[in-house]
Amino acid sequence: MSHTSVEKNRALVAEYIQVIWNEGQVERLSEFIHPEFVSHDPADPEPIRGFAGLTQAIRQYHSAFPDLVNTIQAQIGEGDLVATRWSSTGTHRGTSFGIAPTGNRRDVTGIQFNQIRDGLIVEEWHSWDTLGLLRQLGATTLPT
Repeated sequence: MSHTSVEKNRALVAEYIQVIWNEGQVERLSEFIHPEFVSHDPADPEPIRGFAGLTQAIRQYHSAFPDLVNTIQAQIGEGDLVATRWSSTGTHRGTSFGIAPTGNRRDVTGIQFNQIRDGLIVEEWHSWDTLGLLRQLGATTLPT
């Protein structure tokens, strides 16, 4: 794969994070997501599939954290894969993971790998600080 293609893939993922996750413009999903899209997230027991599944997930996150901001810290690409390290902040204003709104700020970090096919994201894998989020929302504490 050419350097230009890898750069296009990185730009696609960066714009996807900005437009879809930060701005919540789910009506633009078809610009970024392949019809066979699958997302694997440790917080979800089953993979998220397709436009409908991702739309629901994004709306849930924005309902729980209306001021959600994801910031790309680093990004690398190779072939059809893009790896992105990010931080995510927001204020807990709606129910999330079964936890009633706390008003607490959250600040978590994570990584994601996106696989690109036909110029669109076809699959993604997330790994993020789920325990840190639960601690920040007051849902759990670490033993002393």
